[in-house]
Amino acid sequence: MPDESQGESFEAFKRSFAYGSRTDLNFKFLSNLSDEDAAQFFQDLLWKLGDSFDDGELDRLVEHVYEWQVRAYSGESEWAYAEGPFAPLQKPLSESRLALLTSSGHFVEGDDPEPFGVKHMTQEEAVEKIVDFIRSEPRLSFIPTDTPKGRLRVRHGGYDIRAARTDPNVAFPLEILVELVRDGVIGELAPQAFSFIGACAQKPLLKETGPQWVRLFQQHGIDAALLVPV
Repeated sequence: MPDESQGESFEAFKRSFAYGSRTDLNFKFLSNLSDEDAAQFFQDLLWKLGDSFDDGELDRLVEHVYEWQVRAYSGESEWAYAEGPFAPLQKPLSESRLALLTSSGHFVEGDDPEPFGVKHMTQEEAVEKIVDFIRSEPRLSFIPTDTPKGRLRVRHGGYDIRAARTDPNVAFPLEILVELVRDGVIGELAPQAFSFIGACAQKPLLKETGPQWVRLFQQHGIDAALLVPV
């Protein structure tokens, strides 16, 4: 065990942003960086912050964090596949029935999936239970495509939901797909969209739950699904 009398190590500091004492899901990428890279990130961030004090421009800060998020998450993953069971569309998209499927954790007000039997679970509680979510099989929420934006709710312990709560379309682009149907780009939407919490047991999702969902989509005459991961 680390000797706490010596203070917190930089490694522990980096990891504290990923479901630790300083949990901030916008910065959990720090745990993927080496100490040297993380130090460079903070040094450059402070430099750019100083520039923003002078000119009031904040875009450079957003771009800086984004660039380092990409760098931290772009390494090799055990879930990367060179090939897969790709299934080309059998007809043009303008003639197809499309379903929206997201891993964003959206659901309809009044139809809370109540993870682990917890009623009215808060986002903070979801973050605290992230390990339990990762070990559990995902549950699919059914969301009618005519659901008003004001009745959409989101809860997910694996990412910062503030933007998705303000505008669901950043992670659950239902309104955008409705517009594309009106424009004739998409033939029609399935009567229901679908969402689940992507921070879940991955092997059951790949081998059991996912194939079950595919069969469900086929039963509903769905030609393709737009998967929006978070």
